[in-house]
Amino acid sequence: MSYTITSDPEIVTFTITRPEVRNAVNHHVMDGLEEFISQIEQNHSIKWGVITSEGGKAFCSGGDLGEFHTLETTAQALPMLSRMTELLYRLATLPVPVVALMDGAAVGGGCEIASACDYRLMKSGAKAGFIQGTLAITTGWGGASLLYEKEGDHNKVLQLLSEARVYSADALLEWGWITDTFMGEKQVALDRFTTKFSHIESSVLRAYKAIAIRKWEQTDLRNRMIQECQHCAILWESEEHHQAVRQFRNR
Repeated sequence: MSYTITSDPEIVTFTITRPEVRNAVNHHVMDGLEEFISQIEQNHSIKWGVITSEGGKAFCSGGDLGEFHTLETTAQALPMLSRMTELLYRLATLPVPVVALMDGAAVGGGCEIASACDYRLMKSGAKAGFIQGTLAITTGWGGASLLYEKEGDHNKVLQLLSEARVYSADALLEWGWITDTFMGEKQVALDRFTTKFSHIESSVLRAYKAIAIRKWEQTDLRNRMIQECQHCAILWESEEHHQAVRQFRNR
């Protein structure tokens, strides 16, 4: 199994369980993410969603190049990119706040998943970066559109995307993409964070999230994410991308 989904009366947690490939996303992980999203959409008693991973070294390294390397053309890549884009839009617009609980590195698509969440808790010493540019492609799951929509500083967003490098958790905390850093056990950090809201009714959290969702609907976020995905699919079939993937896999 590539994932687990656990729940208690208030929290549903999706855990990627592929530490041997740095918790890269494959089709099974997509299936699990869809199940996680559907559970929260259908259960009105849930107060929080959480996305995390196993192993303690990587939150998520993006798409599994070992599984997706056979996708060579725009037409072949677009279904995978489109499916994940739709899932991240649904994740972003869940009616409850969602926390990315990151006790390891997040790169590429892993950062896009985290950007779809409302809060990002990252272990001190971990790193993250939108490194898609090093593979001669752009963000393909709507992550850039999510960044531009949620973050206020155009210059910093453009730099974060265009430099295509990793940053420390402390740097990302100062920049504002990380909500908070933690040391020690991630469950302790999650409990400490959610306890801040324990005196607030779930209906209040849902109401504030609904305001954000209405804004994203008015700015046509979903369509912008889809257009971003389509442009990535065009770049996907370039020889520059295929060469970069070969070099990466042969390291």
